Amino acid sequence: MDLNSDLGEGFGTWRLGDDTAMLDVVSSANIACGFHAGDPRTLLATCERAVATGVVIGAQVGYRDLAGFGRRFIDYETPDLVADVIYQLGALDGLARAAGDRVLYVKPHGALYNTIVHHEQQAAAVVDAVRRYDPDLPVLGLPGSVFLHLADEAGLRTVREAFADRGYHPDGTLVSRRDPGALLHDPAEVADRMLRLVTDRTLVAVDGTVIKVEADSICVHGDSPGAVGMARAVHAKLTAAGIPITSFAGSGS
Repeated sequence: MDLNSDLGEGFGTWRLGDDTAMLDVVSSANIACGFHAGDPRTLLATCERAVATGVVIGAQVGYRDLAGFGRRFIDYETPDLVADVIYQLGALDGLARAAGDRVLYVKPHGALYNTIVHHEQQAAAVVDAVRRYDPDLPVLGLPGSVFLHLADEAGLRTVREAFADRGYHPDGTLVSRRDPGALLHDPAEVADRMLRLVTDRTLVAVDGTVIKVEADSICVHGDSPGAVGMARAVHAKLTAAGIPITSFAGSGS
């Protein structure tokens, strides 16, 4: 099972999360591309640390929204979104190459991630951007999303993702961060939940419903309270059960 986290989300002197500690735990790093978070120096340093620890680098593309951390919907015209995603991919890939590796997958961030679960126009734009930049890049997204459906139709490799620290609705979508039950905080509970996900392919939704969730990768948000502790707990629980933590995109440098 792959374990991923959103990293490189500081900006200038402002730091968010403990990227150094998280890179000792995860197998894949969703590194910001400068639009929702991350300045070039921070992103280069994060790529360098990922290469040093053998963690695979992924580009976390998002809306052009530093003030809102990419968590506010933007009504893009298709050519604008295509160009913005390609721009972000090129920027992070350049930094990754300077660090000794390259971008090996793509994961949308925040509001863009949630929007393209159902928004066909924006999902198609992201798919087109990835295909035009590098059709061999896998894309990470929510199981059953329009995004993964269109990506599969376009010939991209699709990777299904589950969230260790987020609540789910009965339909398999994520509970909004504005609503109760959106975030989980207990490392032991989260670890047990993820072992159940991997072994039984089920999770308990916020209303108590048991839902089926197929996933190839588990995300622990780098900016969540106690994120490193949760990631360590999940890593330990899975490995103790004989489930190795390895990236879906192959080994890092």
